[in-house]
Amino acid sequence: MAKPHVTMEVGNDGVAVVTLINPPVNALAIPIISGLKEKFDEATRRNDVKAVVLTGKGGRFSGGFDINVFQKVHATGDISLVPDVSVELVVNTIEDCKKACCCCRGRTSTWRGLELAMGCHARIAAPKTQLGLPELSLGVIPGFGGTQRLPRLLGLSKAIEIMLLSKPIMSEEGKKLGLIDAIVPSQELLKVSRQWALDISERRKPWLRSLHRTDKIGSLSESRDVLKAARQQAKKIAPNMPQHQACLDVIEEGIIHGGYNGVLKEAKVFKELVLTETAKGLVHIFFAQRMTSKIPNVTDVGLKPRRIKKIAIIGGGLMGSGIATAFIVSNIHVVLKEINSEYLQKGTKTIEANVRSLVTRGKLTRDKADKALSMLKGALDYSDFKDVDMVIEAVIESVPLKQKIFSEIEKICPPHCILATNTSTIDLNLVGEKTSSQDRIIGAHFFSPAHIMPLLEIVRTDKTSAQAILDLMTVGKTIRKAPVVVGNCTGFAVNRAFFPYAQSAQLLLHLGVDVFRIDRLISSFGLPMGPFQLQDLSGYGIAVAVGKEFANAFRGRTFQTPLVDLLIKNGRNGKANGKGYYIYEKGSRPRPDPSVQPIIEESRRVANIMPNGKPINITDKEIVEMILFPVVNEACRVLDEGIVVRASDLDTASVLGMSFPSYRGGIVFWADLVGPKYVYDSLKKWSQRFGDFYKPSKFLEERAAGGIPLSAPASSSSGSRSRM
Repeated sequence: MAKPHVTMEVGNDGVAVVTLINPPVNALAIPIISGLKEKFDEATRRNDVKAVVLTGKGGRFSGGFDINVFQKVHATGDISLVPDVSVELVVNTIEDCKKACCCCRGRTSTWRGLELAMGCHARIAAPKTQLGLPELSLGVIPGFGGTQRLPRLLGLSKAIEIMLLSKPIMSEEGKKLGLIDAIVPSQELLKVSRQWALDISERRKPWLRSLHRTDKIGSLSESRDVLKAARQQAKKIAPNMPQHQACLDVIEEGIIHGGYNGVLKEAKVFKELVLTETAKGLVHIFFAQRMTSKIPNVTDVGLKPRRIKKIAIIGGGLMGSGIATAFIVSNIHVVLKEINSEYLQKGTKTIEANVRSLVTRGKLTRDKADKALSMLKGALDYSDFKDVDMVIEAVIESVPLKQKIFSEIEKICPPHCILATNTSTIDLNLVGEKTSSQDRIIGAHFFSPAHIMPLLEIVRTDKTSAQAILDLMTVGKTIRKAPVVVGNCTGFAVNRAFFPYAQSAQLLLHLGVDVFRIDRLISSFGLPMGPFQLQDLSGYGIAVAVGKEFANAFRGRTFQTPLVDLLIKNGRNGKANGKGYYIYEKGSRPRPDPSVQPIIEESRRVANIMPNGKPINITDKEIVEMILFPVVNEACRVLDEGIVVRASDLDTASVLGMSFPSYRGGIVFWADLVGPKYVYDSLKKWSQRFGDFYKPSKFLEERAAGGIPLSAPASSSSGSRSRM
């Protein structure tokens, strides 16, 4: 593959076409940045060049700055690896160029691709081109002048919305608002751009430098009002992330002291943010999600995925109906089987409601919704299973029932059909024990609600074929899920690692810590809700069933409490009946229920674990750590047993499946930032005070003693044993 480079061709019309060449997205790697400076300098010197058109090879402009550089900075701590581009290239070389420069682009143009374009004197785009500055989603701010030019081209409010929410717009809206000068068919982009650049050069069109514009900013008082409102919004949507407020500070600097001063401050703040833990976490997750598609002996052995055209789902309950929704909205035919017409009708209505909800939320057009629903067929027997490519069983967590179903479908489905189960905890070897098709048995573990949550855990046994894994990975991407391949054990990767989460919260509650204080602190840490509200949401029946599975699988490592049984006895079932730890009323946010306190006190008396019968004295920081460090501890066992291919897969799964804050980089990455030795020492101290629930794993002990990151490959720790 050719190295990244920039070419320049001067036509008979005197227009120099400068082309970025760095497939697949023409990212602004260091050689590209150097090449741009060189070609623009050459174009400026040459007498035969009247104007410049900036474009990218293959119909793309540029996907933006090569963020692999961020990884190198985070690995070395050397911020000098980030080039000084904003003033030297975008301001001095492009925007202040003595030859008119027009940028033409097709397809997506996000990141600094758009920032580079805004430094040009005009922008020509193809229809349906996506425009945005999503740098805040990586923990930084636009660093090539975007904080200054976007408000000047679009207006302050819209520019702030695009940056704060990392929310792109289409070129049609950009044209209407003034970001784009013209929209032309892709095949005419270059021709129109050449003429546009000449028209600017010969003064038939205005020669505009966006950094100097002020006409769309508004008065100082108006701007400050907009910024004040934006700061309040940023506190709500990103309370733990510094880049949002920093972005607004930089925008304000440019409004008060001029665009050039704003660019200078932007460059300084950008480099400061690159080194923050927030940027480290978000960049890590960005790359971690991409690594999940690389599975040794599956994706690297020359196999081709087979097309999945029709699937069958057994069970139309909450999970089955959600899974069916995910498939039909992705244009895959679904047969939904239930045991009787009443259950089938209920499941069908749930799917219809799911699809209508997607329409209401603007995620689906009515036409596409109608088409999706036409791809659903109900069934009460297996007669429609004869030509399906995959079956997903989504019935209750009963081993005998699942074994019976798999024995039946093995006889009816075609030989190539994948036989998948959506079980969240049961060992797959048990599920497929009574079949002879062990190579086709696989776990397709969706997270509720299945049509919305992005994670798909693909669970393989020692006998699952590479073809079945590859096919399920492919179909997962087709239905817009992020597939993560994991090994087979109770709870698999995500639920296994996080089973101590609810249990450590229960333990703290029984040590006398206020239930609502715990939830409040976990929410402040960055999870969408605390463990008790989550239990209310998922239902107490699931808590009881899953608790038993883990207690049987991991004897001596669980904390069992009478509280959930007492809540059920008291007529509570969380959100399902509007009464749990919180009160749930339609149209209102959940609010703490004081009447749950006597039930909690009764459970505390039965458990009797408070030292000397008195509540423990504990800080907010200790509460968060006592809930999350046991999760880290179990994650260490998951890594040690080779349940995931790599530590970053567990990070991705924790973010997408458990909503662990992405800006903390996932559970393992966060633990490495905190420090394995600190985690180990804390757990050791608590295990001496409160018992074996907190006992550190051997893997954690070895890593802490050796100063080895938890995320380091298994070979870094002699005690590790991979089964993948």
